[in-house]
Amino acid sequence: MIKTVIIEDEKPAARKLERLLGLFPDLELVATLNSVEEGIAWFSENKHPDLIFSDIVLGDGLSFDIFEKIPTKSFMIYTTAFDQYTLKAFKLNSIDYLLKPIMEEDLEKAIEKYKNFLPTERSHNSQEIKSLIKEEKQKLSRILVKIGYNLKIVQTDEVSCFFSENKIVYLQTKERTFPTDFTLDELQEVLDEKKFFRVNRQFIINSEYIKNIHTSPYYKVDLEFQPEEEISVSRDRVKDFKDWLSK
Repeated sequence: MIKTVIIEDEKPAARKLERLLGLFPDLELVATLNSVEEGIAWFSENKHPDLIFSDIVLGDGLSFDIFEKIPTKSFMIYTTAFDQYTLKAFKLNSIDYLLKPIMEEDLEKAIEKYKNFLPTERSHNSQEIKSLIKEEKQKLSRILVKIGYNLKIVQTDEVSCFFSENKIVYLQTKERTFPTDFTLDELQEVLDEKKFFRVNRQFIINSEYIKNIHTSPYYKVDLEFQPEEEISVSRDRVKDFKDWLSK
């Protein structure tokens, strides 16, 4: 049995997740915790589970605070309404994150991903598991952006480029430009390297949207959808850029 713990301060969300986990006969829920304080106390006194389903923003802090005080080797699946904490979550044994409201299909995929990381006679050793998790962490598939008081999920496949302007990083889609909570350095860590490339200090581009590449007098890229500013390839990035295009 896979022993699991839920960390969630919203009672309706906790009950829904408990009900969904009950659909998986090989999962055993051993505790539902509602706060950072309760989490620190429980993890201090009990054997840590195999898998933790954790909201990030709790009433008395962030769930990260629990594991900064009580380190754990348990695997994490984060459940959240916001994406801005995703990068930090990835650094704390996270194998997946689920945006609320949680759908049964998404939950099933996350649990299967966890099972794929488990060593078997024909599977991976612990070092290979860490490599698989690291590889998985580099692929951000969607970003939550704010439009006034509303939220919108943008698939990274829809993004032609990310760019910085006045210390804010924006993403560009066919529809419009959206501000994000990321830095370009952070995005480099989690975007799919096969699709996205940082051409200079200001731009990360998506190969799917390249319309034209100028090579004289310097390398310049035209995208199907881009801000007004020209997108040039830094001289020290030209060789890597050409290598990336040929992959």
